[in-house]
Amino acid sequence: MTGRSLLAAALICGSLFAHADPKAEFIDHWQQQGLSQAYIEQALDQATFNQGILDAIQKPWEAKPWYQYYPLFLTEERLDAGLAFWQEHRATLERAEQELGVEPEIVVAIIGVETYYGRHLGRHAVLDALYTLGFYYPPRQTFFRKELGHYLQLAEEQGWSLTEIKGSYAGAMGLGQFIPSSYQAYAVDFDGDGKRDLLTNPTDAIGSVANYFAKHRWQHGAIAAEPVTVAADAPIKPVLWDGRPLKHDAAALSAQGVAVPQGRDGKLSLLQLEVAEGQWGHFLAHPNFYTITRYNRSPLYAMAVWEFSQQLKQAMADG
Repeated sequence: MTGRSLLAAALICGSLFAHADPKAEFIDHWQQQGLSQAYIEQALDQATFNQGILDAIQKPWEAKPWYQYYPLFLTEERLDAGLAFWQEHRATLERAEQELGVEPEIVVAIIGVETYYGRHLGRHAVLDALYTLGFYYPPRQTFFRKELGHYLQLAEEQGWSLTEIKGSYAGAMGLGQFIPSSYQAYAVDFDGDGKRDLLTNPTDAIGSVANYFAKHRWQHGAIAAEPVTVAADAPIKPVLWDGRPLKHDAAALSAQGVAVPQGRDGKLSLLQLEVAEGQWGHFLAHPNFYTITRYNRSPLYAMAVWEFSQQLKQAMADG
């Protein structure tokens, strides 16, 4: 190979591997989104790898069976705290329902399950969490690297110190635990003070959770899930929910041995949850159930939120 050929080959290889460094790719991409190179490099220099983050994401609560999962959230103490939060913020919750069409009990349930009304806002630096998952957790590195970029944008917009904001091991923040891209897209200034503060402002948090649900097609007054019976040895696998938008109707479910209550129309699906060791319960999922899973994709999470919301609603009605 001639010297000129060697040079050409070197240039080609250099072009192919110019962006092999994931941090260089990250810097280049987010510069194109409007952040300065110096700001991005400063953020990466300040970020710290955290092994505890990797350990936590590989042992999520949602990996538990239903009968072990729901007692973590459906407690008398959390119910009492939720009722107190509802009473304190009744006017704001009513306004959110009027303006956005999301019932108070759903908003109160979300904030209760996510952070116990601000008691558990998260102990991890969001910068470290997203950096660790974005660069050291291959199964979901693309998602978390993107969230890291959104966090840098958000911190610049909000005037936050990059290292001081705390959240969950997955980088979720505030009373409603919004990830950075959701914060940017769905947070609202619900008290009109010129700021979208989900970290310390319950009014903004209430409005933002309601806005999130409204934007994800929450149907006011409709249920999310209900128990149903299934015939013994029924071939239910084709109608079990697969995480995607609901696609079956009552006739299709009935044909598979599901006792669908009268009057249930629209798109539906079937959930199967382990209600005791080795024992399975079945639930009919409605479109509102799918909406809850846009907040957290776990069916266990969605069921816990729905059940908790109904406990709250009943307790408020009982006075």
